[in-house]
Amino acid sequence: MTTSFSAQDHQWMARAIRLARQGLYTTDPNPRVGCVIVRDDQLVGEGAHLKAGEPHAEVHALRAAGDHACGATAYVTLEPCSHHGKTPPCAEALVKAGVARVICAMQDPNPLVAGRGLARLQEAGIETASGLLESEARALNPGFISRMERGRPYTRLKLASSLDGRTAMQSGESQWITGSAARADVQRLRARSSAVLTGVDTVLIDNASLTVRAAELGLPDEQAALAAATQPLRVVVDSQLRLPASTAMLSLPGSTLVATSRADNEPSAIALSATGARVLSLPGADGRVNLSALLPWLAEHAQCNELLIECGATLAGAALRAGLVDELVLYMAPTLLGSSARPLFNLPLEQMVQQYRLQLTDTRQLGDDLRLTLSCHQETD
Repeated sequence: MTTSFSAQDHQWMARAIRLARQGLYTTDPNPRVGCVIVRDDQLVGEGAHLKAGEPHAEVHALRAAGDHACGATAYVTLEPCSHHGKTPPCAEALVKAGVARVICAMQDPNPLVAGRGLARLQEAGIETASGLLESEARALNPGFISRMERGRPYTRLKLASSLDGRTAMQSGESQWITGSAARADVQRLRARSSAVLTGVDTVLIDNASLTVRAAELGLPDEQAALAAATQPLRVVVDSQLRLPASTAMLSLPGSTLVATSRADNEPSAIALSATGARVLSLPGADGRVNLSALLPWLAEHAQCNELLIECGATLAGAALRAGLVDELVLYMAPTLLGSSARPLFNLPLEQMVQQYRLQLTDTRQLGDDLRLTLSCHQETD
């Protein structure tokens, strides 16, 4: 049976989705959720989940609504939770407030909820429905959904290139290809990510920090400060443990994970561990790190929702070939670096049938640069 939603239902759920975006940079590892409470066609309360461990969207909205929540309709972008975590279950709060109707954009993919929240509401005599603006709601939380449904983070590969598809000069010099607007956009990608992954060569050549810097986010000061308050986990793929313990990155705020194919009790691993970094041994083929094992580890042990890969051609090609990239974000500058400069990917393809055909999902101009967003789930003829 298909639920019929009114124009007003669409309007209020769209408002809840806009509210949920307030937590874009701050709710990790929780999902971004918004809630709107309406009684007699009037808004009586609204709220968003803003930070893990703090009240959920429904609680903020119910507090704002007060007694007006009784008999009202609650529009929530994600099924209300039914289990005790760091906060009490929101389904019980809605029951206690006496709401008459709850509409969810989507059911919660978390196995701890997965329909139980709606079932609890129904047991209390509350009318429920789900599926309103579901695609928009899913777009809010690609990482949380991926972690719950696939056991791995949603992975973006970010690259910057010239018009001729080059990322750096042959020497490795690469700063800066793109302009300030594109670099601020990258900072925002980092800020929404649970972890940022790179290869050891990028760290050694570029002295990469992989940090979120409030001043470079291009956001209002208060929002920028909140976005930068919690740094994403830095992940360095270093198969032979070439990363020196003196690397500047290791003294920066936040945590660092070094994924290697070597044993974690070797002297170089012990030296890295002494800096506070975690060394994870994941040996794969040909002495390389097993990237296919790394992503599930990040989901399970680091609660990683969204993973941002910023790396060179070798690691970019390896991640793409392993089918680990969900989305490619390419910043293209109006400049030419020449045929001897470094390419975007190391992909040893020899025939047209081997080509990777991606789906372009968004194009926009940032300053003088172009940002292309592409889905990496290959199309088939």
